[in-house]
Amino acid sequence: MGLEMSAYPLRIFIGFDPRESIAYHVLEHSLRKHSSIPLAITPLSRNNLLPVFNREKSSSESTDFSFSRFLVPYLCDYKGWALFMDCDMLFRADVAELAALCNPIGAWYKAVYCVQHDYESTVKTKFLGSKNETYPRKNWSSVMLFNNYRCRKLTPEVVNEATGPYLHRFQWTTDDQIGELGREWNHLVGEYSPDPDAKNYHYTLGGPYFPEYDGGEGADEWWANFMEMIHAEESGLCGAIKEIRTLANRSSRPFRFSPSSLAEAAD
Repeated sequence: MGLEMSAYPLRIFIGFDPRESIAYHVLEHSLRKHSSIPLAITPLSRNNLLPVFNREKSSSESTDFSFSRFLVPYLCDYKGWALFMDCDMLFRADVAELAALCNPIGAWYKAVYCVQHDYESTVKTKFLGSKNETYPRKNWSSVMLFNNYRCRKLTPEVVNEATGPYLHRFQWTTDDQIGELGREWNHLVGEYSPDPDAKNYHYTLGGPYFPEYDGGEGADEWWANFMEMIHAEESGLCGAIKEIRTLANRSSRPFRFSPSSLAEAAD
């Protein structure tokens, strides 16, 4: 048995960065599309966290949520379980499979579950020119299933002041309290060999919405989910995926929101 129905909806926090806001919306859609259980999905947006989160953003942070992700247990009042995900992902399975891990007996001792990656990236630069650094436990914190009660060390004061290694390398807990998820729950596109059975694509180097990363593993599927996300019956947007995708790959041409002009703009 996983979560009892009284514990639903499953709380999910997705990192939000205005430079790639579309990523949040497509991930939210994909989670909801595949889920068989109720979900409560919250964007973890920096401007919504003041004055709780006042940590100054450094040049080494590639996203607005590099550190605010560790506020999730606090935002849940250190009760129950919650899932955090980076926004540059596409969910391809029923999140109820992860919720089933939230067993009050079998998993109670664990503070957090994550995919325990062990790799060194050969790519030096990722999306929007960000430096792609290699460090211990890289990408462990991009998907975290928190047992909030056991994460009481993650206070706002700690999240605002602690070092990157302390937070991202899970030094706020002990290794025996870190549960392991299968790699299919955080498949690193462009870093790992293609996996058609991956349950969650993570476009860690850059999503298909950035021209230089369109066409890679899972790109067509991401765009299909995008089209589902903007769907409206009898709208001119329906079936315009070719035109929209062409526009997305032309940074010199502004997007035209009039459906009737999509085909013309793509010429």
